[in-house]
Amino acid sequence: MRILVTGGAGYIGTELVRKLAQRTDIEEIVILDNLSRGLYNMFLCHHFGKNNIRFVQGDILDTRTIRKLVKKMDVVYHLAAMIPSPYTEVDPHLIEQTNLWGTAELTYAVEDSDVKKFVHISSISVYGSSGSGAITENTALNPRTNYGISKMRGESFVAQLIPKLDTYIVRCGNIYGYSPSMRFDAVINRFAFEANFHKRISIHGTGKQIRSFIHVDRLSQVLSELPFHPAIPGGIYNLVDHNRSVMDIALTMKEIYPAMEMIFINQQLRMRNLKVEPHSALRHFFSLEQTDFKQELEDLIQQFSFHP
Repeated sequence: MRILVTGGAGYIGTELVRKLAQRTDIEEIVILDNLSRGLYNMFLCHHFGKNNIRFVQGDILDTRTIRKLVKKMDVVYHLAAMIPSPYTEVDPHLIEQTNLWGTAELTYAVEDSDVKKFVHISSISVYGSSGSGAITENTALNPRTNYGISKMRGESFVAQLIPKLDTYIVRCGNIYGYSPSMRFDAVINRFAFEANFHKRISIHGTGKQIRSFIHVDRLSQVLSELPFHPAIPGGIYNLVDHNRSVMDIALTMKEIYPAMEMIFINQQLRMRNLKVEPHSALRHFFSLEQTDFKQELEDLIQQFSFHP
């Protein structure tokens, strides 16, 4: 079995490849990444234990490379995406090029190949916000950001594959937890860094806004098993661990760092909620160990090189 992972040098990709490398039924894992985020950490400091992993530096928009790689694959994971930081401006055209047209070109290549399984990583941002109840896969899409819009439109191309091959669209919550390639613009990871090295955290708005989260270990575990699980039908699935307000995360962090300060930025702003039902259909197929949230934060902090 041969597997392609687009965006495989990123936050999710590093942990996914680590788990796939443990399987004995995989002949080759090919990582495609343009390294646009400067993430070289997956290539350092640890060994995957196998010699069946190959890296190709290339872009999801390079149709020729994509078609050449996909032609030889049995399973394709599509993780490559342009993900803007929450409080920085990114050219909407660049987001659309990668998340929409890059995804479209990949699906065209898959459609013309012998690929048997396709796993597309999407985002709960396609829902926009939630009302009084929790979001499910049946909730209407209403993205509020350029990123959310691009992911929604990209999904529309992937969905066309569902009747033709085993295709899974996985809408992930906000990801947190240690990885050599982790992102520090994600709220929980950012709080951990700020608390440890600055002894203060920055909270945008009142902190009452609710978000849905999933630990990178549980996400990568599900993804590594998903296309090999015979009982899971193709379709669209949400995948989150829990829902928490930003203030709840901050207060848990303060239990670990009692002297930590909280600085509120634009406290008058009303931030939208995005709360997703954790017990989605996909989780029924997996036995996932749920650890204590505070312990998870402490484990993350222990990965830092020093603690001033």
